[in-house]
Amino acid sequence: MVQEEIRRRNLSRLLRHVHLAGPVSRAVLGERMGLNRSTIGALTAELAAAGLVGEEAPTDTGRAGRPSLLVRPGSTRVYVLAFDVAVDWLVAARVGLGGTILERRWAPRPRAGADLERVVDVLAGFGRRLHETAPAGSVCVGVGASYCGMIRPGDGMVRFGPDMGWVDQAFGAELSRLLGLGLPVRVGNEAHLGALAEQQRGAGVGFQNLIYLHGDVGVGGGIIVGDKLLDGDGGYGCELGHMVVNPYDGRPCGCGSQGCLEAEVGERALLDAARRPAGLAGRDALRAVVDDADRGDPVARAALHHIGDWLGIGVANLINLFNPGIVVFGGMLRDVYPGTAQQVRARIARHVLPVAKERVRLRIAALGDDSTLVGAAELGFSALLADPLGALKRAAARATAGFPPG
Repeated sequence: MVQEEIRRRNLSRLLRHVHLAGPVSRAVLGERMGLNRSTIGALTAELAAAGLVGEEAPTDTGRAGRPSLLVRPGSTRVYVLAFDVAVDWLVAARVGLGGTILERRWAPRPRAGADLERVVDVLAGFGRRLHETAPAGSVCVGVGASYCGMIRPGDGMVRFGPDMGWVDQAFGAELSRLLGLGLPVRVGNEAHLGALAEQQRGAGVGFQNLIYLHGDVGVGGGIIVGDKLLDGDGGYGCELGHMVVNPYDGRPCGCGSQGCLEAEVGERALLDAARRPAGLAGRDALRAVVDDADRGDPVARAALHHIGDWLGIGVANLINLFNPGIVVFGGMLRDVYPGTAQQVRARIARHVLPVAKERVRLRIAALGDDSTLVGAAELGFSALLADPLGALKRAAARATAGFPPG
């Protein structure tokens, strides 16, 4: 029994390495896992027989002797369905092992208040079509979703989504029911998932301590300390956008407070500072302000300067608190940060403790607008990566129970 558990754990570790790193040699896998060549060969053979990995000779080693085979993820054998629910759009994708986005669907999301029924209907339709068009013989092993709100761990209940008025909406359960694939939908907070995705595949690769700030209409956050995501006692931690930075004359926030970071740097704050019409909203409107500032428009430049100052105060506080190696700006902040970088850095220089600011890096999200979608896909892959062969066995059992693979 002990040997079987060790084998399962090693299969999990090897597949996770290949899934995250891409093609990697047997020799490197042995070094990373602390296992000898024959053990790595046996583990690879098991995973290859299941179609989870493949092997190929390296094209150019530059070294004498027999080259070590490259182990690559089997991106056509298994896949997950990943969903991303933002304020203004809905995205669904079929994602192969290794994180390859194989196919995606997109739809706008009107700002129409609590819209659970419409969101679930659109996403379930996308998911069923992505599942139906998957190659014959491939298997859906999980479903993950990102939502712009506070998510209850375990059942995907959206406890609070202030931007669209969602309170205690059974998002995960309803999406699973309408998909009809016999799979639970694992749901995570967008910024938490974005933080994990950027650390595993994006700007934060190699950093054990990372802060991710995600801008949508407001601002969300994810904090990784010592390679672990901070999630709080109830799973609702790291609401960085609701850190109060301007308590006395701050702008009202959708959470009911005032002077929150997201109230001072979010969509409406920037558009108001740039003197844009009250009815204007959305990413295109934000990018128009950024473009105008790049062209030298004084009002747009002053707006970015103003927003950047508040953003810098928030970032300085976070650096003093958590001493991250890197701060990553995603979502709409990916567009806004370059025009505010001078103010952010000025606040860091003025307010951050010297030893904490010595090495910290500031970067935009390398995965672009896919950070949260990629994070959702990783939720979907979690069961497979924890128990590769067991997860495939369960997928086969679902097929015999009337839930055929794609």
